[in-house]
Amino acid sequence: MDQIGTVRTVLRGAALLGVAVLGQVVAAVALVGVLLSFLIGLVFVFFPTVRLVRAMTRLSRRLARDWAGAAVDEPYLPPPAPPRPLPGGWYRDGRTLYRTPRVPAGKQRWAWLVRDPATWRDLGFLAVDVWSGGLLAGAPVILVALGAVQLAHGDMVGLAWPLLALVTARWYAPWAVRAYGLFACALLGPTERARLARQVADLTRTRTDVVDSQAAELRRIERDLHDGAQARLVAIGMTIGAAEELIDSDPAAAKALLVKARDASATALRELRRLVRGIHPPVLAERGLGDAVRALALDTPLRAHVTVELPGRLDTPLESAAYFAVSELLANAVRHGGASEASIDVSAHGTSLRITVTDDGRGGADASRGTGLTGVERRLAAFDGVLAVSSPVGGPTTAVVELPRAVPSARPPAATWRTIVAAVCWGLCWLPIFPQGLVAGAFKIVGMSERSWFLALYLPGSFQWPTILGMIVLGSAMLVTGITLSAGHGQNTGDDA
Repeated sequence: MDQIGTVRTVLRGAALLGVAVLGQVVAAVALVGVLLSFLIGLVFVFFPTVRLVRAMTRLSRRLARDWAGAAVDEPYLPPPAPPRPLPGGWYRDGRTLYRTPRVPAGKQRWAWLVRDPATWRDLGFLAVDVWSGGLLAGAPVILVALGAVQLAHGDMVGLAWPLLALVTARWYAPWAVRAYGLFACALLGPTERARLARQVADLTRTRTDVVDSQAAELRRIERDLHDGAQARLVAIGMTIGAAEELIDSDPAAAKALLVKARDASATALRELRRLVRGIHPPVLAERGLGDAVRALALDTPLRAHVTVELPGRLDTPLESAAYFAVSELLANAVRHGGASEASIDVSAHGTSLRITVTDDGRGGADASRGTGLTGVERRLAAFDGVLAVSSPVGGPTTAVVELPRAVPSARPPAATWRTIVAAVCWGLCWLPIFPQGLVAGAFKIVGMSERSWFLALYLPGSFQWPTILGMIVLGSAMLVTGITLSAGHGQNTGDDA
């Protein structure tokens, strides 16, 4: 990292410390609001209090994502559905009826906020952030400020702290900012309960979309059978009946009718095969996704280049969803994009299946305009899949389909050393943070003569505060290390499942 990058990272750490200090103030205000709500009964204070806390933690999540590269998802439980009126127009809450939905909706929202663990985890994060992640990220600036204070009092030892910050900033500042992101990710990320609740809500919405899509697909198949193959089969039957009547009186005419019936049967067979391919292509069932995509590329009028790197067969529903997604994307490239060439890459990324389709069309693809992309998104959503489209006007268009947990993977070896180090960090991080850090600092502030077993209080005066701060930083680093190793181990296990 160059000098400008180092300075920028140090300033970001200082900003994170400032945000943590502001979060401490917000936590104090929120604590007052919570006490007023629960002890005095000023329930209306609780709603703006939670909004204030969540606005502050959203800022921390955004900074952790933008500066530390740690994507922290929203951890909150889905909001309750609005109250539904009874047949008479009243709204019920327990045994009480209300004319308007305001009171039942307020009670539901109160229960939603109080029972959501993320509400209290947000408040806890704001309370401890300045003493853990903020102090860790802002340590170089704190050392410079400490040295300036000591130099202002004529203590030349103060020169050592800015020099230490200058020497270590190159490697410490980026690590500290990343550690802050991991700390925020551990405390502000969604819990398993919130993640499951969001999945249930998404699955409910997806199920509705899938049911609607299946109903529309069944109507399409019924219409195609009724208007196509069925009509042709009826016509064939009528033609054969006419040939039977003419076979004795006019054999030539009967023969012509039979030839016509044979041609009609061939046309009906082609339509049935096309309909079957639209339901589930035989090549997909027999040869798998890779060969099915290659066959699809041969049928398209585009010059298609296909690359397939898959470890083996996937589950049939996943292969079907991926196949029809590629089919729709190629059809869009031909019909709406005016493309002449396309490239298709099908590969496995860990346990995820990723398909990239790029064409040289005129671009401008938009799912809201009904170009078939909405149907692809609905089909993929049934498997937690996503579709990302980049299609600037003028092209090219790149569509990326990703299906998580689609590719089976072998179980990785157990990370025993991670478990041991994480256990040590989790078990011992409180020693430098609290007894040797915060408690020793409190003893020094109040001027107590008792030094007990606090290491910093036995040192010369100019070294006491740096040692106290160093202990807090050490304990915070151990805490972040334990969080990081635990998160990495959990991710490996989750990918395994």
